[in-house]
Amino acid sequence: MTTKGAPARLASLGEVFQIAFVPADFDAALAYWTKIVGAGPFFLMEHIKTENTKYRGAPTDIDFSAAIGYWNDLQIELIIQHNDAPSIFSEWRAAEREGLHHVCMLVPSIIDARDASAAVGATIAQEMEAGGGQSQIIYVDTGGGPGTMIEMVQTNAERRNTFFAPMREAARGWDGRDPLRRL
Repeated sequence: MTTKGAPARLASLGEVFQIAFVPADFDAALAYWTKIVGAGPFFLMEHIKTENTKYRGAPTDIDFSAAIGYWNDLQIELIIQHNDAPSIFSEWRAAEREGLHHVCMLVPSIIDARDASAAVGATIAQEMEAGGGQSQIIYVDTGGGPGTMIEMVQTNAERRNTFFAPMREAARGWDGRDPLRRL
């Protein structure tokens, strides 16, 4: 994944469409994004089921929920983990960190994303599949920078548009009512 001898760069893999947080206080984070920023409504996916989930190379069984909302065309994700299984989310909370946890980009090839990550010295901190293998997901730890990870997702356009488009559309002209909606 080089161009004319230039080293691979992760930015060349795809466009960032999401910023994600793993807040200590989910309700306060939701209130911030909906009442102060005006993003939303948020759609809550409870107890998300993933397959072939690994944290730093070892199998893990994470019980987590995520709320997704939009700030214009930027997707905001708030994550809460319900169990103490090893994960990038529980690691973040154990360190009592706040702020941006990761950014997410869509990639055409998870294999190319893995190769580019290795080429720049980044490691796969967590990986999983969703939707019966229709979506492949890796969380890349770059080992530096502002301390955030990069989530890379390979999924088909139909699945992405069918799932996220109604959420983005709900944000257009949202009047602030019903800020959290369960899926």
